[in-house]
Amino acid sequence: MRLLILGGTEFVGYAVTEAALARGWEVTVFHRGAHPAPAGVTALRGDRTAADGLAALAAGEWDAVVDTWSGAPSAVRDTARALAGRAGRYAYVSSGSVYAYPSPDGHDESHPVVEGSPDAGAVAYERDKRGGELAAIGAFGEDGALLVRAGLILGPRENIGRLPWWLNRIARGGPVLAPGPSDLELQFIDARDLAEWTLDAVAHGLSGPYNLIGPPGHTTMGGFLEACVRATGSDAELRWTDPERILAAGVQPWTDLPLWVPRGELYETLHRGAVDKALASGLRCRPAGETVADTWSWLTSLGGRAPQRPDRPALGLDPRVEEELLGTPVRA
Repeated sequence: MRLLILGGTEFVGYAVTEAALARGWEVTVFHRGAHPAPAGVTALRGDRTAADGLAALAAGEWDAVVDTWSGAPSAVRDTARALAGRAGRYAYVSSGSVYAYPSPDGHDESHPVVEGSPDAGAVAYERDKRGGELAAIGAFGEDGALLVRAGLILGPRENIGRLPWWLNRIARGGPVLAPGPSDLELQFIDARDLAEWTLDAVAHGLSGPYNLIGPPGHTTMGGFLEACVRATGSDAELRWTDPERILAAGVQPWTDLPLWVPRGELYETLHRGAVDKALASGLRCRPAGETVADTWSWLTSLGGRAPQRPDRPALGLDPRVEEELLGTPVRA
């Protein structure tokens, strides 16, 4: 397979690149040059937001394209149009955020989506992703566009800061605020599992939307944090705390305590999506403990400092708030 990856040098794009190279595919990476391209690819430079930014893509043919863009939908539109007729399929890594809120427990690909336009500039994440979907469909048609509606993505090279924050916090050891209940089920997908499924999907000619996330109950909050303790080898003591007490202290779910949200509408939207369609088409998800352990290995290779996307805020709980909730000092 001849694969063109739009991006390919960070997190999800890098995982797709590595997986494709491991299959012996011929991989071209189109990127801005902010990060080194993986060894073994043909690297093309260009900025999709610039007037002549697609010049490097003026020639060439590919069996499939994978696009991880999360900005203005118009950039997806222009790129997809430029490649139409010279690429077999267009896989756009979208998001479960395109579903209208709230998304009920068990929501599948038929759930209503937000409005979006392929011609829009950057507006809001969910509308940008929906506009990107429409741009891919507009250029490649319903049968040629694969919409990978990813949920929470974790794994090595994460540049958002969710799993890295938890690992670094637990590595410090001592009493750790653990947001309850411990049996709260979580859904996420390892970027490497997303990459493998996406490559299988384009190779088999799949199209249309697919929820791409681990099955409901892939792990629990307790299983996740205990895996962090095992991976880091720390003496962390998980202090399970009721959601009501955490919220009363002004702690923000999802951002102050990454991954965690109490049961309710937001929880069902983020952690209760249906993945039957993806599982039936071959999605395989590695154990949560493997994702945690591999991310820790990668993080320690960087001295504990994970890369941070400049367009995303830093995450994590203020140690002073954690101390107040625990009633005891925490390790800096």
